[in-house]
Amino acid sequence: MTEPIPELIIEAGRTEAQYWRDLWRYRELFYFLAWRDVLVRYKQTVIGVAWALLRPFLTMLVFTVVFGRLANLPSEGDAPYPILVFAAMLPWQFFANALSECSNSLITNSNLLSKVYFPRLVVPTSSVIVSFVDFLISGIILLGLMAWFNAVPTWRILTLPLFIAIAFAAAMGVGLWLAALNVQYRDFRYIVPFIVQFGLYISPVGFSSTIVPTDWRLLYSLNPMVGVIDGFRWAIIGGDVQLFWPGFWLSLLLVVVVLVTGVQYFRHMERSFADII
Repeated sequence: MTEPIPELIIEAGRTEAQYWRDLWRYRELFYFLAWRDVLVRYKQTVIGVAWALLRPFLTMLVFTVVFGRLANLPSEGDAPYPILVFAAMLPWQFFANALSECSNSLITNSNLLSKVYFPRLVVPTSSVIVSFVDFLISGIILLGLMAWFNAVPTWRILTLPLFIAIAFAAAMGVGLWLAALNVQYRDFRYIVPFIVQFGLYISPVGFSSTIVPTDWRLLYSLNPMVGVIDGFRWAIIGGDVQLFWPGFWLSLLLVVVVLVTGVQYFRHMERSFADII
């Protein structure tokens, strides 16, 4: 008995209507692209995965010496300064790596974009997933620091997945904007490193956001990563650490706006990616 011949339906607007369903249908492509990028990143390297541990650890040491020892800035509660810094380094490194990888993802996969159909949203999302792998690896250092300083987490640690999801949404939203803009304006590849470097200094990574005057805290929270970093510290350190809730809700609102508008702009530009690239 012969198998029935698959029926091909060509209908105007069908691809657009089933776009989000196609994202699920092409879910294996997420795994393929992410795993390929992980292999490329660590293949034929001298220290391999250890680089994902050394980079945030060395940055933490520098920030601890500069801000904690030389500048003598206060920690939060009774938390050791290295834990204060590394609790912020985790989301920041994830965000910064995701922006760098996401902004170049479409250019890197230009041959794939011009040959076959699949939802283009798969490409930048897989880049964020690769950065999330580095985030999980770096979490080993945090566990080691907490064991070294005998820092026992409180019940707040159960809320950490929520703040991880917010960090993922922030990285995804800004990454989609930069990925689409980098296709249209190639000089954005030179702007992204500046954005990452500038953002590091205006985000409370090496210091506590409590040193910002109360009258300026809400304005300071216009940086979406402020709410994310404060949330990580609130969940990881616990104890006397307080979360500035008005600023957190403002940062969360901005993350949602950036994510929604990023998806919309990316979808608007998606039809012309193959022609531009």
